[in-house]
Parts: sequence; C-alpha cells; structure tokens
Amino acid sequence: MTESSGRVLPLVLPETEFYWTSGKDGQLRIQECLSCSSLIHPPKPICPSCRAAETHERIVSGNGILFGYTVNERFGLPGLPPPYVVAEVALDEDPRVRLTTRLIDCDADAIELGMPVEVVFEQSDDVWFPLFRPSTDDTVARELPDDEIAPEDYARHVRPMVSADKFEDKVVISGVGASEMGRRLMRNPLALTIEACERAVADAGLSFDDIDGLSTYPAGGVESGHSEGGVTALESALRIRPTWYNGGGETFGPGGSVIAAMLAVASGLARHVLCFRTVWESTRGQLVREGRLPSPGDGRVAGLMGWSLPFGAVSAAHTLAQSAHRHFHKYGTTRETLGWIALNQRANAALNPTAIYRDPLTMDEYLSARTITTPFGLYDCDVPCDASVAVIVSAADTVPDLAKAPVRVEAVGTQLIEKIDWDQSTSTHEPQVLGPAAHLWTRTDLRPADVDVAELYDGFTFNCVSWIEALGFCGIGEARDFLDGGHTIARGGVLPLNTHGGQLSHGRTHGMGLIHEAVTQLRGEAGVRQVDGARVGVVSSGGLTPSGVMLLRAES
Repeated sequence: MTESSGRVLPLVLPETEFYWTSGKDGQLRIQECLSCSSLIHPPKPICPSCRAAETHERIVSGNGILFGYTVNERFGLPGLPPPYVVAEVALDEDPRVRLTTRLIDCDADAIELGMPVEVVFEQSDDVWFPLFRPSTDDTVARELPDDEIAPEDYARHVRPMVSADKFEDKVVISGVGASEMGRRLMRNPLALTIEACERAVADAGLSFDDIDGLSTYPAGGVESGHSEGGVTALESALRIRPTWYNGGGETFGPGGSVIAAMLAVASGLARHVLCFRTVWESTRGQLVREGRLPSPGDGRVAGLMGWSLPFGAVSAAHTLAQSAHRHFHKYGTTRETLGWIALNQRANAALNPTAIYRDPLTMDEYLSARTITTPFGLYDCDVPCDASVAVIVSAADTVPDLAKAPVRVEAVGTQLIEKIDWDQSTSTHEPQVLGPAAHLWTRTDLRPADVDVAELYDGFTFNCVSWIEALGFCGIGEARDFLDGGHTIARGGVLPLNTHGGQLSHGRTHGMGLIHEAVTQLRGEAGVRQVDGARVGVVSSGGLTPSGVMLLRAES
C-alpha cells in the first residue's frame, strides 16, 4: 500500500464507503446478492439479476483476468501523468462483474487479454484504489467470458410493436440549417444557435411564428462547451412561446431530441418543432487557456464517472478503446480496419467546403499519427469545434405548405437492451448499439440492402465499426473484410458512409450534423458529394449510453 496525493478522487458515500476503504485491511469487498449470490458493481439498492433487495458486502479473493485495456498516452490527471494503462478486470468469483482500474507493474508490450491479475491497493486521502498487477501465482492466459447476450441474438430481445399505427408516419423532417463551423471561432454560442435556427426555419419555408415547439440536447449550461444555454436561452432570445419543449442529457444525443419532437408532433401537441444542438468546445478551451473562463472544478467525482475517472479513464475513448481491443482479439480486426473509416471520412470532407479537415490523408499518415490511447491514434478521434445545427420536425399534413419536399421517417430504433453501465455492458461493440439497431428493423419492411447512404456516429472510428455490424451491413465480426480497401464505404460503393466527412473530419456536433447530411443527401442537394439515386438513409446518434438510430426516406 502506497501513499499518493493530489489525485482526482471519487465521492465516497455511505453506500460505497465499503468499496473505497477495502484496502485498509488489504481485502477487496464487492456487494453480493443474498438471494442469487450475484456480485453487484457498482453498488445498487437492488440486485439487477433477480431484483432482490437483501445484499451484503463480500470479501473476494482479489483475483481476476484482464478483460480489457488501453495504454493512455494523451490524457492526464493531477498526480497521474501519462502514460498509464486503464483496464477492466473480470473477477474470478463472478466474471460478469468488471472493475475499471489501472494495470500496474507490467510493460505495455507484455499486456495480454485474459492474463491473470491480482489486486494491490494505492491510498490517497480516505480512498484505497484497487489496482491490479500480473498475478504472481497464475500466469496462463484464459478465454474472455462471453457477454450475457451474444451480439447476434439481440433481435430476440426486442419488444414487439405496440401498435401497427406508427408515429413515424405522422411526421416529416421539413427543414435543416447549420451555422458557421470552425475551430476557435470566438463567437457567442447562442449566436451560433440563432444562426442555425434561422436557416432551418427559412429552409422549411416557415417563420418563427409557425414554430410551436423546441427540443434540444443536452439542455442548458455553457460551462462545458457542450451547450449554449438550451431552451431557456433560445426562448429568452426569440420569444417563440412554445406549446411544448424538451431538453435533457439522458437521451442519445441530438437524435433523442429529434425523436422526442416527433412524438410531440405525432400526438398533436405541436405542429412544427425546432430541434437544435450547439457546441463551442474549441472556443471554450481557448478561453480556459487564456484564463477568461474557469477550468473544471476540483471537487470529487460523483455518479457513474466516479467509478472510472479517478483511475484515469477521463474520456469515452478509454471505454471504446478497450472494446476495440476485444474486437481485434476476437475477430481479427486491425488498425487498418479503423484506418479505412478515417480515410473515407477525409476523402468525403475534401468535397465539403464547411469541413474543418480537408487535406488528403494516407494510410501511412493515419498509422504513424501520434497515439491517443491504444489502439486509437489522432485520426481515430473526432474534431472539437464550434457549430450549431438545427432540424425542424413538422406534422405530415403540413407538407403542402412546405418550401421543399420533406424527408419521411421510416422507422426509429430506441430500445435499451444492454446494461447501461459502460464497463459492465457489451464487450466487443460500442455499448447501446446492438439493441437500438435490432429494434430499428422491427419497425419497417425495409432491409439493410435498401439503404443508399449511411450517416453513422463516428466520435471514434470504432463507433462506425460497431454500427456497421449491428445494423447488418455485414455480419458480426466481418467488418475487417467489409471495410478492406475502403471501396465498399466510398461514395460510389455499396454503403456510402458519412458523406460529408463525418465527425472525424467535418467536425464534432454529436450526431446532429449526421442528420443534416442525411436530409441533404435524400433531397439531392449535396452537390459534388451527392450519392446518385439516394432514396433511403440511415443515421445514428449517441455513443456508449445511450444510442439510437433512424431510417429516413425521400418523399415518394
């Protein structure tokens, strides 16, 4: 047991104190259900396996196997400079339980999935961090445990449609608009929002007087660079007086706000809902560096991030990178597989004057770029930017009054099937992708072969791998062959992918830009990057937890 200081620490609550203080006597403790003997992590007041409420704290051996890892070389925390290894450990007593932790006392070249590991504790203030090192007694690597639901089996868990009367048939996407996009624009984020909204309203042939609903993600607050202030800020500026409004973070990004708007319109609560998403991460970062905005607080970390961030898992990259390693391990995927996605997005961005990165990108440049967190390099990660994108959802019976032919909504996929905790969820694919993808195809007679353009969430290249397999464009584990050479996903290929450059090259708008591009393609308005004959498009939104997907089609 060693002493450290200045570390980012979790918020220790009465119900979690047993875990964070286990190291006092060198024994690792995990919550256990007294009814079914399942281990529960993070601690909960009820057992997720059997829903019994009687639990206790069990001393476990502290032995397990390395279930996932990523060598972090980019991010750092106070008292924890890079490089270091973020890991997930499956406990011997119940391999369904995985602890996010750090792997220590092991050279990066010697790391092997399935290697036995043992707990050691590191103290910082009142917290004993359970870290893991290679086992001194057991050195033979084991097979990784399977997920509770095999990736191919998600369709069996989708609930049937409640009614044949689909809400999707009652709505259309009538307008889209985008603000100026760039790096460090140093513009007021609310001004970007208003610019995008004005353009969307004009695109639909409406006026602000016609707008009777507002919907956004992730709601108000400007401190993170992920919002301009939400519905409150926009309404105070425009005085729309909506009959319905929506804003919140617990949905699958902007796609969730758009589907919420569809439900409001289909129910008759509103006729034209203005959905918007604004980011100003690039400018905010610059203002923080200049000391004109405060840096993030140094308080203790609560919620789900409290179980991962103190171990150095500061980004979604650390979760997805571990999923990517497991996909590599199980299916033979390679860095080149991810590289074809990055190269495709850059080639498409070269034809898009609004894209941030338009210079050509070669496979050699991709592979030699600096490492962020293995296996992700610089070009596996999306581009922080300043931008706003707006989408208008209208009632289907307003079509004769619209300026342009609308885009119809064929189906949505929204069901949560996988575990919601990032490190307890699907192992080989991005969590919360397989379930919504399976749900989508139960709400339509169209099939993957009918899709002409795919605008799939690409916060990281591996997001796209997950969506491509989950949606059935290739079989589970077949992305390596499907993507090889990049021809299949090129604009002239079988599945034109992220035709505007995606978030990897066009810029990170957390999925709203993908909706904008899908509508643009289905209208035939994409200019030199237009996919010939595009009539059906799929667009996904969100990453990790939760996610969702929509199938759109051009007006008949």
